[in-house]
Amino acid sequence: MELKRPQTQTQIAILSFTCFSLFNLAVGLDDQVLALLPPPTTKASGGERYVQMRAGAAFKIVVFADLHFGENAWTDWGPVQDVNSVKVMNTVLDNETTTDFVVYLGDVITANNIPIANASLYWDLAISPTKSRNIPWASVFGNHDDAPFEWPMEWFSAPGIPPLICPAVNSTYSGEEACSFRGTQRIELMKHDIEHDVLSYSSNGPKELWPSISNYVLQVSSSDDPKSPVVYLYFLDSGGGSYPEVISNAQAEWFQKKSEEINPNSSVPELIFWHIPSQAYKKIAPRFGIHQPCVGLINKESVASQEAELGIMDLLVKRPSVKAVFVGHNHGLDWCCPYKKLWLCYARHTGYGGYGNWLRGARIIEITQQPFSIKSWIRMEDGVVHSRVTLSP
Repeated sequence: MELKRPQTQTQIAILSFTCFSLFNLAVGLDDQVLALLPPPTTKASGGERYVQMRAGAAFKIVVFADLHFGENAWTDWGPVQDVNSVKVMNTVLDNETTTDFVVYLGDVITANNIPIANASLYWDLAISPTKSRNIPWASVFGNHDDAPFEWPMEWFSAPGIPPLICPAVNSTYSGEEACSFRGTQRIELMKHDIEHDVLSYSSNGPKELWPSISNYVLQVSSSDDPKSPVVYLYFLDSGGGSYPEVISNAQAEWFQKKSEEINPNSSVPELIFWHIPSQAYKKIAPRFGIHQPCVGLINKESVASQEAELGIMDLLVKRPSVKAVFVGHNHGLDWCCPYKKLWLCYARHTGYGGYGNWLRGARIIEITQQPFSIKSWIRMEDGVVHSRVTLSP
């Protein structure tokens, strides 16, 4: 996205504490109250962390994609976009009143616009609508979350590089490190999410997969028995930012091993979340509008896929338990289309950051245990619901 020219030195100087002030306004629940809540450390019999369905109720997941907090914080425009993004999330959660879980589907922040080590403040602001409602969440990384800082050329015109506040407000960094223009790395963001928020179900994932960080699985358990899985939720880091946009062969092997370990007979349905669409999305992308069996409202751009296909899709299509894959990345696409025996779905561009002026919204996923079903729809920022689809009867 094209950077906007700073208007005054005063606007430039507030880069570090703008998001801090917005965060204080956005969060409605005191951290001391949150500290009293039990941390989500319970595990199922297979060792996986789980969230439990409510008795007699469907399990509802809200997916927020491409929020892009922190863009152009040195201008009037940037902070306003963050405020608008918070409003979208609040509106969606107010309408979807029985939300049990939230997935942040990558590009939570635009790190290439965040020059110093204060990205966690923007991350906190993005999480605030969910946290203030005591709703647990999980996150997966996108290509912008730890992208290298891109120097705006206008900073080099008179009067020069803007005076940044160093160290950043509430930053764990100090001195020269805080002003190194290094930004905040993937592992640092995830560490912050895990250690500072008891409602976070996010995970670093296996170290042997690093620099790919957010690779993990969560179990949605029956209301009757926390050890009885209803659905498995897999999260994979599709790269970008600090390394190539790809799900590696090592990640595919990890998925194969883990899924065969905890769901050997493919008897439990599985849903998959990552940010950048696989190349399989190109094969089924609708042309000239969205027509059945695809379901959606906008089809305004071409699929921008991962750089290579290294085995993950072959594994997914061979597992009858995999019902759907959910991605973000393309702001102008929100369709779901069948691909062999599963569905490939986009979320909906939620944030006011990033490119495109299409109306914002969020994808909703509803899991019912008896009789079993997985249904989905999109809830818009104006409250309208569209694109209902049954992903598994």
